[in-house]
Amino acid sequence: MKSLFAMFAGLLPFVPIVLFVLIKRNKAPVDVTHKLVFGLSTVNIVMALMLLGIGLVWILAPEVVVASGLIQGTSGDPYASLAAAAAVSIGSISAAYAVSTTGSAAIGAIAEKPDVFGKALIFVGLAEGVAIYGLIIAFIILNR
Repeated sequence: MKSLFAMFAGLLPFVPIVLFVLIKRNKAPVDVTHKLVFGLSTVNIVMALMLLGIGLVWILAPEVVVASGLIQGTSGDPYASLAAAAAVSIGSISAAYAVSTTGSAAIGAIAEKPDVFGKALIFVGLAEGVAIYGLIIAFIILNR
């Protein structure tokens, strides 16, 4: 059952390609292929579906992922690398949001008062520290 699920998740990236070809079936095959290969949005969708497929297999059947060689040298817990990846990704996404909000506020403050540049830079740097905290937590999880 787990192998069947892994095969289905591996075929998941082909869904947008098939839909794209079906939508554009009245056009010349050369034009459809050119737009499919060089279309950035299609490539992003395919990559996102590939990562989603690997993630689903990773969560529901970690033994399949370990057997395929995607994870090497796991300790007793097959979910340790998944937890480390979640810590880094959530930390990075939240740091990106914090830097965007504090950075825009800092630029506005510097535009009004140029002498607050140092204070504004410190606040943006503190927001970047959130990603470093996620990385530290990932190292703690992987080295336990």
